[in-house]
Amino acid sequence: MASDVPMSPELEQVDGEIQDIFRALQNGFQKIDKIKDSNRQSKQLEDLTGKMRECKRLIKEFDRILKEEEKKNSPDVNKQLNDKKQFMIKELNSYVTLRKTYQSSLGNKRIELFDTGNDQVAEDTVQMASGEMSNQELIHAGRKQMDQTDQAIERSKMVVAQTVEVGAQTAATLTQQTEQMKRIGNELDSVHFSLKKASQMVKEIGRQVATDKCIMAFLFLIVCGVIAIIVVKIVNPHNKNIPDIPGLAPPAMNRRLLSIEAFGGL
Repeated sequence: MASDVPMSPELEQVDGEIQDIFRALQNGFQKIDKIKDSNRQSKQLEDLTGKMRECKRLIKEFDRILKEEEKKNSPDVNKQLNDKKQFMIKELNSYVTLRKTYQSSLGNKRIELFDTGNDQVAEDTVQMASGEMSNQELIHAGRKQMDQTDQAIERSKMVVAQTVEVGAQTAATLTQQTEQMKRIGNELDSVHFSLKKASQMVKEIGRQVATDKCIMAFLFLIVCGVIAIIVVKIVNPHNKNIPDIPGLAPPAMNRRLLSIEAFGGL
């Protein structure tokens, strides 16, 4: 719509508030596409629904002021202001359709934007638009509405596809982590068993080493005793208090060598 439509200060103020809400709605719906968490998306959608209710109230206020000032304005100005009002109504309806699309994709309970009764802005304003617009304008508006609906559907498909993709990635990650935890558990069991086995082997080796030391010490004492007995036997062979060592020949007795003369006396 043209921005040079002559308006009273009161209408300009209401129009400025409505335009601020439209900008907030546009930015809000763009943010929804970037939010991955469904709870945060629902909260954002509720905030946007509140802004739509406020926008509905301001459009009704705009229409009330327009009717009060209708006699003061020229027919051309009234037509421009009515066209501006119809444009705002269509823009609000496009956001209502977009909200319903997001609401359907999220699977939340329906958030009622317009109360039941005689003051339904969506229905009343559409009826007013139908009465004051030509057939060509209605066709153009309907096509534009369909285009906006198609865009909203495409955005919803993108959100659903992204949600499915994130869900699949999360499931795959959880599966990998579960398998990794199982492998870690098995490895810990193996390490525990190996440590227990190694502890038992260390204890057995310790016992064997202690036994070997005892045996070596005992053998050393036996060898020392045998050596001592042999030495004593050699030094004092006539000592009867020392028994002979089994397997050791007694010391040789003094023998006289037979001389040749003894053989000659024979």
